[in-house]
Amino acid sequence: MSDTVSPKIRSRMMAGIRGKDTKPEILVRHLLHERGFRYRLHRKDLPGKPDIVLPKYSAVVFVNGCFWHGHDCRFFKLPGTRTEWWAAKLEQNRSRDRKNVGQLRDAGWRVLIVWECAMRDPGSIPPDTLGARISTWLKSRNGMKEIRGGELP
Repeated sequence: MSDTVSPKIRSRMMAGIRGKDTKPEILVRHLLHERGFRYRLHRKDLPGKPDIVLPKYSAVVFVNGCFWHGHDCRFFKLPGTRTEWWAAKLEQNRSRDRKNVGQLRDAGWRVLIVWECAMRDPGSIPPDTLGARISTWLKSRNGMKEIRGGELP
Protein backbone atom coordinates (compact mmCIF):
# COMPACT_ATOMS: atom_id res chain seq x y z
CA MET A 1 0.00 0.00 0.00
CA SER A 2 1.50 3.33 -0.99
CA ASP A 3 1.27 6.53 0.99
CA THR A 4 -1.51 8.91 0.00
CA VAL A 5 0.60 12.05 0.54
CA SER A 6 4.02 13.10 -0.71
CA PRO A 7 7.11 12.38 1.43
CA LYS A 8 7.51 16.13 2.07
CA ILE A 9 3.96 16.48 3.38
CA ARG A 10 4.26 13.26 5.43
CA SER A 11 7.49 14.57 6.97
CA ARG A 12 5.80 17.84 7.92
CA MET A 13 2.84 15.94 9.40
CA MET A 14 5.08 13.68 11.48
CA ALA A 15 7.18 16.64 12.67
CA GLY A 16 4.01 18.27 13.99
CA ILE A 17 3.32 15.46 16.45
CA ARG A 18 4.03 16.69 19.96
CA GLY A 19 6.34 14.89 22.33
CA LYS A 20 5.09 16.66 25.43
CA ASP A 21 2.10 18.74 26.50
CA THR A 22 -0.25 16.45 24.57
CA LYS A 23 -3.99 16.49 25.20
CA PRO A 24 -3.90 13.23 27.19
CA GLU A 25 -0.97 14.51 29.29
CA ILE A 26 -2.73 17.80 29.99
CA LEU A 27 -5.88 15.90 31.02
CA VAL A 28 -3.93 13.79 33.53
CA ARG A 29 -2.21 16.91 34.89
CA HIS A 30 -5.60 18.61 35.31
CA LEU A 31 -7.04 15.57 37.11
CA LEU A 32 -4.08 15.52 39.51
CA HIS A 33 -4.14 19.27 40.14
CA GLU A 34 -7.87 19.37 40.91
CA ARG A 35 -7.31 16.62 43.50
CA GLY A 36 -4.62 18.68 45.22
CA PHE A 37 -1.52 16.92 43.92
CA ARG A 38 1.49 19.05 43.09
CA TYR A 39 4.06 17.87 40.60
CA ARG A 40 6.98 18.74 38.35
CA LEU A 41 7.09 18.20 34.60
CA HIS A 42 9.62 16.42 32.40
CA ARG A 43 12.54 16.24 34.85
CA LYS A 44 15.61 15.82 32.69
CA ASP A 45 17.64 14.32 35.53
CA LEU A 46 15.40 11.21 35.64
CA PRO A 47 15.54 8.33 33.13
CA GLY A 48 13.00 8.85 30.34
CA LYS A 49 12.16 12.41 31.44
CA PRO A 50 8.83 11.37 33.01
CA ASP A 51 5.81 13.44 31.98
CA ILE A 52 4.81 14.03 35.61
CA VAL A 53 6.97 13.69 38.72
CA LEU A 54 5.49 13.67 42.22
CA PRO A 55 8.52 13.69 44.58
CA LYS A 56 6.35 13.67 47.73
CA TYR A 57 4.99 10.27 46.68
CA SER A 58 8.23 8.97 45.10
CA ALA A 59 6.17 8.53 41.94
CA VAL A 60 6.41 9.31 38.26
CA VAL A 61 3.68 9.18 35.63
CA PHE A 62 4.18 8.50 31.94
CA VAL A 63 1.27 9.31 29.62
CA ASN A 64 2.03 7.10 26.63
CA GLY A 65 0.62 7.31 23.14
CA CYS A 66 -0.50 3.89 21.95
CA PHE A 67 1.12 4.19 18.52
CA TRP A 68 4.53 5.56 19.52
CA HIS A 69 4.98 3.09 22.36
CA GLY A 70 3.59 0.09 20.44
CA HIS A 71 0.75 -0.61 22.85
CA ASP A 72 -1.19 -3.81 22.21
CA CYS A 73 -4.62 -2.20 21.87
CA ARG A 74 -7.16 -1.34 19.19
CA PHE A 75 -5.50 2.05 18.51
CA PHE A 76 -2.16 0.57 17.46
CA LYS A 77 -1.66 -0.50 13.88
CA LEU A 78 1.73 -1.04 12.29
CA PRO A 79 1.94 1.17 9.18
CA GLY A 80 1.57 -0.60 5.86
CA THR A 81 4.58 1.15 4.31
CA ARG A 82 8.17 0.76 5.49
CA THR A 83 6.91 -1.96 7.83
CA GLU A 84 10.36 -3.27 8.77
CA TRP A 85 11.61 0.23 9.63
CA TRP A 86 8.53 0.99 11.76
CA ALA A 87 8.70 -2.38 13.54
CA ALA A 88 12.35 -1.73 14.46
CA LYS A 89 11.62 1.87 15.50
CA LEU A 90 8.73 0.90 17.75
CA GLU A 91 10.69 -1.99 19.29
CA GLN A 92 13.48 0.47 20.13
CA ASN A 93 10.89 2.70 21.82
CA ARG A 94 9.54 -0.24 23.84
CA SER A 95 13.03 -1.36 24.79
CA ARG A 96 13.96 2.16 25.91
CA ASP A 97 10.72 2.37 27.92
CA ARG A 98 11.53 -0.90 29.74
CA LYS A 99 15.07 0.29 30.47
CA ASN A 100 13.88 3.67 31.80
CA VAL A 101 11.22 2.08 34.00
CA GLY A 102 13.78 -0.38 35.37
CA GLN A 103 16.22 2.42 36.20
CA LEU A 104 13.49 4.46 37.88
CA ARG A 105 12.34 1.50 39.96
CA ASP A 106 15.93 0.69 40.93
CA ALA A 107 16.29 4.31 42.11
CA GLY A 108 13.23 3.94 44.35
CA TRP A 109 10.59 5.60 42.15
CA ARG A 110 7.12 4.15 41.70
CA VAL A 111 5.95 4.19 38.07
CA LEU A 112 2.47 4.69 36.64
CA ILE A 113 1.85 4.40 32.91
CA VAL A 114 -1.41 5.87 31.67
CA TRP A 115 -2.10 4.76 28.10
CA GLU A 116 -3.76 7.00 25.54
CA CYS A 117 -6.48 4.37 25.01
CA ALA A 118 -7.64 4.92 28.60
CA MET A 119 -8.75 8.42 27.59
CA ARG A 120 -9.91 7.81 24.04
CA ASP A 121 -13.37 6.67 22.96
CA PRO A 122 -14.63 3.98 22.65
CA GLY A 123 -13.79 2.21 25.89
CA SER A 124 -12.28 5.20 27.62
CA ILE A 125 -12.36 5.61 31.37
CA PRO A 126 -14.50 8.58 32.51
CA PRO A 127 -12.24 11.43 33.71
CA ASP A 128 -13.52 11.32 37.31
CA THR A 129 -12.88 7.58 37.47
CA LEU A 130 -9.44 7.98 35.91
CA GLY A 131 -8.53 10.72 38.38
CA ALA A 132 -9.74 8.60 41.28
CA ARG A 133 -7.71 5.59 40.12
CA ILE A 134 -4.54 7.67 39.79
CA SER A 135 -5.16 9.28 43.19
CA THR A 136 -5.76 5.90 44.85
CA TRP A 137 -2.55 4.51 43.34
CA LEU A 138 -0.50 7.51 44.50
CA LYS A 139 -1.77 7.23 48.07
CA SER A 140 -1.39 3.43 48.18
CA ARG A 141 2.39 3.38 47.83
CA ASN A 142 2.09 0.34 45.51
CA GLY A 143 4.85 -0.20 42.96
CA MET A 144 4.25 -0.12 39.24
CA LYS A 145 0.84 0.15 37.58
CA GLU A 146 -0.58 0.61 34.10
CA ILE A 147 -3.97 2.08 33.27
CA ARG A 148 -5.33 1.02 29.89
CA GLY A 149 -8.53 1.59 27.96
CA GLY A 150 -11.30 -0.97 28.04
CA GLU A 151 -10.66 -1.83 31.70
CA LEU A 152 -13.49 -2.03 34.14
CA PRO A 153 -13.40 0.87 36.63
